Amino acid sequence: MNINRLFKATALILISFFLFVPSSYSGFDMRESDSSENFLLFSFFDLRDRESFVQLTNIETFGGTVHVQIFDVSNNCNENNFFDTYTGNDTHVYNLRDITTNDGNPSGVVLPDGAYGFVSIISVDPVDGEFSDENRIVGNFRILDNNGYEYRTNSVNPFTSGPFDLFGAVHTFNFNTESGVTLSDVVGLAFRVDFMDTGEILAADVLDINALFDVDILNENEVIFSCRNVIYACINQEGTLQESLLASVGEASVADFEYGINNAIPHSKGGELLCPGNIISDGVVTLDRISRMDEDGREFIGYIGLNNGNQRGSMDGIWSPDRQATENEG
Repeated sequence: MNINRLFKATALILISFFLFVPSSYSGFDMRESDSSENFLLFSFFDLRDRESFVQLTNIETFGGTVHVQIFDVSNNCNENNFFDTYTGNDTHVYNLRDITTNDGNPSGVVLPDGAYGFVSIISVDPVDGEFSDENRIVGNFRILDNNGYEYRTNSVNPFTSGPFDLFGAVHTFNFNTESGVTLSDVVGLAFRVDFMDTGEILAADVLDINALFDVDILNENEVIFSCRNVIYACINQEGTLQESLLASVGEASVADFEYGINNAIPHSKGGELLCPGNIISDGVVTLDRISRMDEDGREFIGYIGLNNGNQRGSMDGIWSPDRQATENEG
């Protein structure tokens, strides 16, 4: 078990302030986009017996251009992309079943039924298409499941500073079975962003762009239970690079884009679990990063979704440390 004991001791103190709040339905509500200066946003989408919508707003009084990239995990992380323009204080909703641009024209992107993955939207210069910090954007997304529940939350800005600094290597979320929660979706994207040149997001080269985590669960008595190592990458169990990725990383037996929490709250789509054999129904998951992802622009973002398989669902961004604070202090 590769555990940063100093982090664990600090985390237990912080978690006591957040864990098991009666009104909390899923995870920490942090690092989201509604109150930050954002130039890059990520949203989860899913068309497997679900409908998905991504809303974007240009909060400037003047117009701007964005680059929309859509990564389809079900199709070997195939990337579809287009550019879109917004006037000042302009809002548009992208229906992932029928993607049109802000002016109502076809975007040129048609996703197959059963597609799922991430949408990234980044502000760019309208002339050369490279990254620009001139236009601030905010966004959110909705996923409507055919069984009647809904996931809805703000789009994540992976570079928004968080309220705590815990050494920059751990991602975490809390969970419980309130309102009859029985199923989970813990989705995550390892990616690389090239701010200096193209301003594009890269994720398809999973042999180079992946995140290896040591997983632990803390129960309501703050007892740590060791799980297993898992790899997050833009890949699924049927992916052609699955075997090569596991051999390349060498410290995990499973790699995927999505997981369930454990046997008490398994995956909504019957996928792999972060902690198989574990039956804790109320606790905190920590993803302790073994391989650092902040070299050469590599990053990781994720969401935790909980639902009862019927009428109730909730999704939040997975909380992670303020790495910028670490760099400033170091």
